[in-house]
Amino acid sequence: MKLLSKIGQYLKDSIKELKKVTWPTKKQITVYTIVVIAMSLVVAIYFGILDYFFNWLLELIIKK
Repeated sequence: MKLLSKIGQYLKDSIKELKKVTWPTKKQITVYTIVVIAMSLVVAIYFGILDYFFNWLLELIIKK
């Protein structure tokens, strides 16, 4: 029975803490999502260029 009361207290405390959370607005979520997508694209392009460069360099080394 002690375990059930601890679980109940944990759930009550969790709900209390969730009420204190300041949730982002819809506009903030949209902006953050766009930033994450844009940064993901930038990083993907960067690694793509880096991969292309190393591939080109390796081909030069192998051909010699």
